[in-house]
Amino acid sequence: MVAAVGSPDRRSAFAEGAERVRAAATTEPGRLRIIGALLALLVLVFGAVTAWQTSERAAAADDVLHRSQPLSSGAAGIYRALADANTTASSGFLAGGQETAASRDRYEKDIRSAAGGLVTAAANAEPGSASEATIAKLNRLLPEYKGLIERARTYNRQGYPVGGAYLRYANEKMQYEMLPAAEDLYTTENQRLDADYADTTPYPWAAIALGLLALAALGWAQHRTYRRTNRVLNHGLVTGTAATTVVLLWLVVGHAVARADLNRSYDHGIRSLGVLHDARIASLKARGNENLSLVSRGAQTITVGGETYDAYYYAFDKDMAVLGKGLTEAETLADDPAGSTPVKAAQGNMAVWKQRHASARSEDENGNYQQALDKVIGTKGATGECFDSVDANLARAIGHEQTEFQRAAGSGRSAMTGLSQGAAGLALLGAAGAVAGIGRRLSEYR
Repeated sequence: MVAAVGSPDRRSAFAEGAERVRAAATTEPGRLRIIGALLALLVLVFGAVTAWQTSERAAAADDVLHRSQPLSSGAAGIYRALADANTTASSGFLAGGQETAASRDRYEKDIRSAAGGLVTAAANAEPGSASEATIAKLNRLLPEYKGLIERARTYNRQGYPVGGAYLRYANEKMQYEMLPAAEDLYTTENQRLDADYADTTPYPWAAIALGLLALAALGWAQHRTYRRTNRVLNHGLVTGTAATTVVLLWLVVGHAVARADLNRSYDHGIRSLGVLHDARIASLKARGNENLSLVSRGAQTITVGGETYDAYYYAFDKDMAVLGKGLTEAETLADDPAGSTPVKAAQGNMAVWKQRHASARSEDENGNYQQALDKVIGTKGATGECFDSVDANLARAIGHEQTEFQRAAGSGRSAMTGLSQGAAGLALLGAAGAVAGIGRRLSEYR
């Protein structure tokens, strides 16, 4: 009598397959076939996981080198260009009708640099992200700021006091809207850079564990063959073992070298660059506040601890403290004379700047406005010379650290070159060797 469909007498395909495997395992040829299949599968999985994990790390290293770090530096450049434009505009305002063509060109160059940086940042921003919104805000504010500066210049050349009001309004727009937005963009890009670094350095433990397991299984298969045949070597299994060993060593050594180089690029590149960018921004803020103190002529005050101070002089002192701290830290992080020399030079420039500023402030507070003005924007012996020297030396230091970063990060990325493809190819060779070795044993039963 035929059993009904779905009756208990009818076994599933899985149960029938398991029964056949159990039956095959009772014979030596069957056991060899199972061993060969498992060895090949294990080596192939090891190769696949190795290729996957190393390709992920290589992609993250590529992002660090070619995307996130350049974008982070670009965001710092946007901030610097905006701050320098504001500083240059205030210097030009103080010069009045004597504003030089060089000063005007510097302002225009800063504005173009900021606009170009925003275009690059917009091209790389993710749709709907906070960065995209920040970039859109800066693109809206930049022409508004330029319009205010042009009005300030026009009225200033005509001798109308309202020019100073327009300049202060432009400065407020820069200080309280544009620079905070640029700082947000810089922070976001730094977070992206840190995330990419975090993706490059973790050890590929899954691939390493599978590699050790594959080697152990191949070793066991070799030993089993030796015990049954007294043959010291099985060429196919030896090939599989050699290929797996090469992949595992390549993985461990290549990743260790890449990790070391990438860590070095962070410790001796990214950290230094961050400190130097912050120091340069502090110097720009200090210069801007120094100029604006003369523009406002004491109209802006701040009360701290019951004492009243000129708002811009007070901000200048804070900015110079940040600059001094940043230069000290940058000197500590510099790991060679090429990095430390410009930082030391900037420290010397800052010391002279503070001395000249104290003299200019004394003249201003004593009512000698023209003498104070000459000590700030004069052609010789003015604080402007010190600021320019600080800025130039910081630019040199940043250029050196950027080169150091690119060298170390590029070396780390190179250490992983070809590892994914090589692992996949050698895994195929290892699996084929394991199958061939077991096939050689199977042929002895025919």
